[in-house]
Amino acid sequence: MKSKLNYLVGVSLKRKIKTKWFLIANIVLAIILVGIINIDSIITMFGGDFNEKTNVYVLDNTNKTYDIFISQFNNANSLLTNSGEESEYNIIKEERSLDELKNLINNDEKEKDSIIIVFNDSETNYLDVSLITKEYIDLIDMQSLTTALNNTKTTIAIYNSNISEEELTAIYSPVNIERIYLDNDKTAQDENAKMIMTTVFPILILPFFMLIIYLVQMIGAEVNDEKQTRGMEIIISNVSPKTHFFSKVIAGNLFVLLQGALLFIYSFIGVLIRKIIGGNLINNGVTDQVKGVISTALNSNIGLQLKIVLPLTIILMLITFLAYSLLAGVLASMTTNTEDFQQLQTPIMVVLLLGYYTSMMAGMFEGSIFIKILSFIPFVSAILSPSLLILGQIGIFEVIISIILMIIVIYLLIKYGLRIYKTGILNYSSKNLWKKMFKALKNK
Repeated sequence: MKSKLNYLVGVSLKRKIKTKWFLIANIVLAIILVGIINIDSIITMFGGDFNEKTNVYVLDNTNKTYDIFISQFNNANSLLTNSGEESEYNIIKEERSLDELKNLINNDEKEKDSIIIVFNDSETNYLDVSLITKEYIDLIDMQSLTTALNNTKTTIAIYNSNISEEELTAIYSPVNIERIYLDNDKTAQDENAKMIMTTVFPILILPFFMLIIYLVQMIGAEVNDEKQTRGMEIIISNVSPKTHFFSKVIAGNLFVLLQGALLFIYSFIGVLIRKIIGGNLINNGVTDQVKGVISTALNSNIGLQLKIVLPLTIILMLITFLAYSLLAGVLASMTTNTEDFQQLQTPIMVVLLLGYYTSMMAGMFEGSIFIKILSFIPFVSAILSPSLLILGQIGIFEVIISIILMIIVIYLLIKYGLRIYKTGILNYSSKNLWKKMFKALKNK
C-alpha cells in the first residue's frame, strides 16, 4: 500500500508541477511580487520621481499671511504623515502675477501637480483663499491644505484679538498627554506594538487564506477530472479508495506548501533586488519606519508573545490545510462534475471569509463572547485565534484547545469521510446522492 501511495502522490504532484500552466503562473507571480516590492524604482524608471517635491506657490496679497501659513502647513503635514520625514512640498512666496503662475502650471509638464494659493483680506471672514490646480488634488494633500488654511485663518483672528505672542505659542503647542495605565503590566510600548500587529497580522495571514482556496479548488478539480474521464475506474481497480483518498490529500498539501515556499522565495528575491538597486522610498524613510515597527514589536511583550504565537499559528495552519483538503476530497467524491463541486464549495468560501474578516475586525470587538466562541470553531480558528491571542483577548490555553478541536475534526473526517469517499468515488449519478451518503456513514 505504501509503495502505491507514494506512486500516486508522485503522479499527482507531477501533474500539477510539470505543466506549462504552473510554470507560467509562477513566472507571473514572481514578476508581480518583485514588481510590487520595487514599485517605486519601476515608476522612477518610466519617468516618475518619488523624491520630487510638489511646488506650492503662494501669492500673499495681505502681506502678513505667508509666514503664518508656512508654520501651520508644516504642523498639519507632520500630523498627517511621519513627523520625522522631510516635507514633500516646496512652499514658495511668489512675486509673479496670478496669470503668469496659471500659465506656468498649465503649460509646463513638470509643474502639472503644482498648487497655487492666493491670500486676500476679507472684511467679514478675516481671510479669503483661492486654491488653484491643473488637476485633482490627492486626499492627503487636500487634508494638509485645508487644515493649514483653517488654522491660518484662526491664527489671524487671534492676532486681531490682541493676544500676545507667548499666549499664541501656547495655544498652538501640542498638548502633553500623560498616558496612565491602572494595570501595572500595561505599557505604552506594548500598546503601540499591539496596534501595529492588529494591522499587520491579517496581511500576513492573507497568503494562507489564498492557499486554502487554491487547495480546495485543486483537489476538487482533480478528483472530478478523473471521474469525468472515467480514469477513476482504472485507478480504483488497482488501488483502494483509502489509498487514493490519502494520495490526493498528501499531494495537495505538499503542493500548496511548495507554492507557499515559492511565494516566500519570490518575496526574498524582490527584497534582495531592492537592496541591490535601491529604491527611492528608502530615501524617504520607509525602511526606517519598517525597522521601527519591527523593533517596537520585538522589544515589547508582543515580541515575547510572537515566540509562542508563531509556532502555534504554524501548527494551526498546517492542520487546517489538512482538514480543508480532507473536506475537499470528501465533497469532490460526492459530485459528478466540476460545476457541482463549485456549488458545494461555496459554504467553505463563506467560512473562510468569516474567519478572515473577523480577524481583521477583532480589535473592534474586544470582550465579545461571540468572537471568542468563533475562535474555537474548526476551519475558522487558524485565521482568527492568532489575531485574538496577539490582542490579548484569548490566551495560549484557548489556542491549544482550538488545535485539539481541529485534530478531532481531522480524525472524524478521516473516519467518516473515508466511508463517504468509498461510496461516492465511483458514483456517477446525482440521484439519491445524499441518501447514499448517509447510508455510507452508517456502514463500517
